[in-house]
Amino acid sequence: MAKDWAKKFLHSKPWLSCRNGYIQERVRIDGGLCEVCRENLGYIVHHKILLTPENIDDSAISLNWDLLSYECKQCHDLHEGHGVKRSVSPVCAFDSDGNPTQIYPEFERNRV
Repeated sequence: MAKDWAKKFLHSKPWLSCRNGYIQERVRIDGGLCEVCRENLGYIVHHKILLTPENIDDSAISLNWDLLSYECKQCHDLHEGHGVKRSVSPVCAFDSDGNPTQIYPEFERNRV
């Protein structure tokens, strides 16, 4: 979820135009594949330089196609601060049909 200080930018015409143009160019180049894994379709335009309150209004950073990457959700979530914390242990395991097979003991101990 976007931080409050970024919401105005992320809803702005310049960003939406830049984002849409970048996606269209990626679709033209390779059908819109994720630029990281090249296996899944892109899902989100990622800023290679983390946007901050100090640089978000600098169009050389926030609107620069050279600093963007079109990525699938799985690849995008691997960036620090973008997805689930990697230090979180799984709650359970699943079989090949997607059914839970066990609850890990450390989760069981912490359940209320």
